[in-house]
Amino acid sequence: MARRLSWLAATATACVVMTMGQSALAQEIPLVTGKQWTQSTEQMKKAYLVGIANLAQVESAYYADKPPGDTQSIMPRLSKGLRGHTLDTVRQRVDNWYAAHPDQLSRPVIETIWFDMVIPGLQPQK
Repeated sequence: MARRLSWLAATATACVVMTMGQSALAQEIPLVTGKQWTQSTEQMKKAYLVGIANLAQVESAYYADKPPGDTQSIMPRLSKGLRGHTLDTVRQRVDNWYAAHPDQLSRPVIETIWFDMVIPGLQPQK
């Protein structure tokens, strides 16, 4: 328990320090778009996806005792919607989506993952 609290305190401190110098930028979070995605190497794409997976893991660890519901976090839906996928299948699906929609390279990758993989993955199987 003490280890978890010290880890959380260190994480919170790091977040505060990082945001102090970026208050003007805090309103605008840069998003990776299809343009950056299509220009990235396979390793860079996997690193992006690992970052999303790590975010889900951090939230899961933080709320281990009392996970948030669907109305409080997107992570439960993200996990359910991507169930059965691997980093490679997600990467390939995103690659295929942007190849099929070259006119939509300004669309954020996270939006593509959400609307074209997560939401369909949440639908009841027929």
